Amino acid sequence: MKIAGWVLSGLIALFMLGASVTPKLLQMDVALEPLAVVGWPAKYLVLIGVIELVCVVLLLIPRTALLGAVLFTGLLGAALAANLRVDNPLFSHTLFSLYLGGATWMALWLRESRVRDVFPLVRP
Repeated sequence: MKIAGWVLSGLIALFMLGASVTPKLLQMDVALEPLAVVGWPAKYLVLIGVIELVCVVLLLIPRTALLGAVLFTGLLGAALAANLRVDNPLFSHTLFSLYLGGATWMALWLRESRVRDVFPLVRP
């Protein structure tokens, strides 16, 4: 179970670094366009990228993984709200934050016995 959690955590981190953090930090058009669609000024692009990077790093360090997951959940909630506000497609854009957040918490649940103790899927 622990290995599956680390694999899933690694896949999430690679996805975030490749599809979200890097384009934002390099101020690529692929990151600027969605920001414009939801009505955010381009001046926040790098800041959002840094916040995402911090969340990913915190998530990968075992001692700070829970904090990283909580902060990442807040970030994803903001993304969901922004997409909902501009009426982006529901299942592909707006709810993607829920999919990614669910995968993040599942990875943490698989990795950390303390999280499984708090959120047991099966009663002992």
